[in-house]
Amino acid sequence: MDLPALPILVHAVNVAADKESSVKKQDGRDAGQVRLDDPWHDAPASRRGEVDGAGTPVTSIPPQAGGPEPLPRAGDIYVEVRRSAAFQEVRRRYRRFVVPVSVAFFAWYVAYVVAATTAHGLMSRPVVGAVNVAMLAGLGQFASTFLVTWAYARHARLHRDRAALELRWDTQELTRGIER
Repeated sequence: MDLPALPILVHAVNVAADKESSVKKQDGRDAGQVRLDDPWHDAPASRRGEVDGAGTPVTSIPPQAGGPEPLPRAGDIYVEVRRSAAFQEVRRRYRRFVVPVSVAFFAWYVAYVVAATTAHGLMSRPVVGAVNVAMLAGLGQFASTFLVTWAYARHARLHRDRAALELRWDTQELTRGIER
């Protein structure tokens, strides 16, 4: 293939890639104007700090007299979800795992650092050949890091992911079509 044909080939590949692209423009808008409708992205968690037209703080949306009840705002839905028993259960399971494991891992790390700096006799004691207690403890730090990571991922998969995903889908259903 000669070099003058290369730009033609590159152009042909780009045209083919544009035709086969799985990304579609929606409603004639270009990609820079597409709005992400992820309710977790930009909805406020609460209306704290917002003021109404009279300058008074807004606490909730008052129902209109004689008319249909207005749709709740997305922020109100998130506050309600946060107060729900399902959300509290997910958070409780998270804390019940993370707090003790973090405390144990931090204690193990501090014990290693204190022993390495103060107990030279213990840490320099040979175990097998040139391998001493300090080397084994240092390798134990790496091993325990991987162990904690694996245990966290397993705990999340078995005890929290399904409930958190159900909460997310329920929340998305509640916020669908609501202005933010």
